[in-house]
Amino acid sequence: MSISPNTALYLHQELAHERIRTLHREAAEERLAGRIRSVQRARRQAERASRRLSSALARM
Repeated sequence: MSISPNTALYLHQELAHERIRTLHREAAEERLAGRIRSVQRARRQAERASRRLSSALARM
C-alpha cells in the first residue's frame, strides 16, 4: 500500500510543524530555567550581603 503524494506532503509538513513547536517549547523551558537560576543566584547574593551586614553591625 502506498500513500498519495499529497498525503506524504501533508505528513511531512505536520512533522516539520511539530518539530518547530517542540523547539519553541524547549526554548521557552530553557529561558525559564535561566530566569530561575538568575533568581536563585540573586537570592544567594542577597543572603550573603545580609550576613555581611549583620556581622558588621555586630562589630559596632
